[in-house]
Order: sequence, then C-alpha cells, then structure tokens
Amino acid sequence: MNKLSNTSTCLEPKPRKPVISVTAIVGAEGADQKVELSYSVQQEIGSGSFGVVVLANLVPSNEMVAIKRVVLDKRYEHREEAIMRKLNHRNVVQLKYFFYSAAEKKHLLYLNLVLEYVPETLSRVAQQAVKNRQPLHLILIKLFMYQLHRALNYIHTIGICHRDIKPPNLLVDQELGILKLCDFGSAKYLIRNKPNVAYICSRNYRAPELIFGATNYTNTIDVWSAGCVLAELLYSQGQPIFPGDSGVDQLVEIIKVLGTPTRGEIQAMNPNYKEFKFPQVKAVPWKKVFRPLTSSEGVDLVGKILVYTPTARLTPQQVCQHAFFDDLRSPDARLPSGRPLPTLEHDSIGEVSAREPVTGISF
Repeated sequence: MNKLSNTSTCLEPKPRKPVISVTAIVGAEGADQKVELSYSVQQEIGSGSFGVVVLANLVPSNEMVAIKRVVLDKRYEHREEAIMRKLNHRNVVQLKYFFYSAAEKKHLLYLNLVLEYVPETLSRVAQQAVKNRQPLHLILIKLFMYQLHRALNYIHTIGICHRDIKPPNLLVDQELGILKLCDFGSAKYLIRNKPNVAYICSRNYRAPELIFGATNYTNTIDVWSAGCVLAELLYSQGQPIFPGDSGVDQLVEIIKVLGTPTRGEIQAMNPNYKEFKFPQVKAVPWKKVFRPLTSSEGVDLVGKILVYTPTARLTPQQVCQHAFFDDLRSPDARLPSGRPLPTLEHDSIGEVSAREPVTGISF
C-alpha cells in the first residue's frame, strides 16, 4: 500500500506557478507605451542590499526574463531605471519593461525591472572552473574581457560611469561566448567638477583614488575595476588580485604589487589628500606576479591598466586595440566547443548603439 501510495504521489503533476498580471511600461527610451504583462516566478536567482532578482517566464510567450525588484526609498536618489532606458548595446543587458508594485511598508513602492535573461555570471563560471580543475579557456577570457571593454566604451561615451564592475555583475553565456554588463544600481552620469561619493564600488575592485577619498573622479574607476577582473581571471579565476578586508587593507594589497605611490601619483588621484607618510615598498614586476606560462600579452595589458595615475590608464577603446585580443580578429578563431565566435565589432568614439549585427571586428 505504501509503495503504491508513494508511486501515486510521485506521478502527481507539479502545481503550476501562479500567473501574475501587471501593467508595465516598455523599457526603451522615450517609449511611454503601457502593456499588460503576465508572468510566473520560477525561482529566486539573486539577492542583496538592493533587493531581489527572480527568474520568471512571460505568459503566453514563455520567454525567460530576470525581474529585479528594488525598494524606492525617498531618502536616496534612484537612477537605475532612467539610465537603463538610455542603454542600447549588445554587451549591456536589455531593459524590456518596468513596473511598480506595493511594498510591505506603508508609503513605499517596489520598482520592478524586467530584464533580458542570461544564464550565468562570470563569478560563478570562474569558480566552477576552479572547482572542476579546468581553468577557463584563454579564448573565453579574451572574449569576455573584450566585450566588457566594448560595453565600457559605450557607456563612457554617453557619460555614464558604472561604479560597480565586478564578476557577479557580468552576465555570461559560455556556450555562445557572450558577455553582458548588468546591475546599474550604482551607475551615474559624472559631471566635471561636481563631487561624487568616494565610498562606491565593491572593495576588491575599488580604484585607489576612491580609497584616497577622491570625490572628483572619472570613468577611469571602471577601467581599474575591469583591470582587476582581467588580472583575477589570468591569475586565479575566483580570487581577487587585491584581496583586502578593509579600505586600508585594500590599499596595502595594492601597494604590495604597485609599490608605494609617489607624491605626484597621490596628487593625481586626489589633489586634496595631504597625508604622504607611507612605508616605502618597491613595485613587483607584473610578470613576477603571474605564473610563468600566463599570456605575456595579458600581463602587459594588466600592467597598462592597473596604474595609480587615472589618466595614465588605457581607455576601453585602447584596451580593445591591444595585442591581447589579436586572436579574436582571426577568421579561424573558434570557441572551445568549435563553434564560431559571437559577432564582434568595435564601437567608434561617439557611436552609441550597436544592437544591429555587424560581422567581424574593425577599428
């Protein structure tokens, strides 16, 4: 009886997920079109101080999307929806719709961003590679980093600084070799001579000028963060290249490699910084930081990005032109599976849209 009963229970169909219907607004800039949107939540796929992200499928199309829900707190300025409506690039996650819903607390609202769904984050992919003792293939590292800098070139060209570049905010599809930049919750239009908060960006990817308290920084803080991601993939695939436990400790970790910044470098990072008492530490050549068989072009690129003086760092466009990415320009280049590379092209300065497919890479 028990066996039959258990078998019967196992064969019972799983209960359907409830369908939620809302009035949403199309995500494209300038589109005030309202649509009736129906979806069912499948599972939670992310959470943090910002709120929660769930995997959902739209009804009746069955398209999978990610819905990011954040509380609209009047004490803070919320820029994410407005910024994401401006973005239209193949290496930036697309905002499809957005809508508002009631929060549990009185007088509060949730903003719900309905986003393009990409199956993995670079963080999880790298950590899984370490766990499986199969390092991420170099061609994938090159592909992902090239596409990250294409995304940065795009958002910087239109004046946006992401301010939180890190592996968990980089969505990837290993099978297709595609990367998309996500999470614009910290993003901001930077205006020259208008101060910004220095306490921004996740610690292990925080540019040194932020640690020195700079408030008049530039988009080069994103370039530093991206350089840390590149160094991490080449060095350990899962462990930050500068694993500090606090702001001061973070600076110590950077000094261990780059050496003690000179007075001129400190002034370049923050002209208002007046303390110059640091132990004198010599810089370690980057080729000695990495393993002997690490790509020499990759090591060279890291060394041209991770420098103290913000203006001395390569721009995202210059990064894309570096020899480290020459393999991607070969017509014979393939993914580890043997599939062709995804469509890649280089955005020229001032070009603000790359949604249309273009074959090959050009400069």
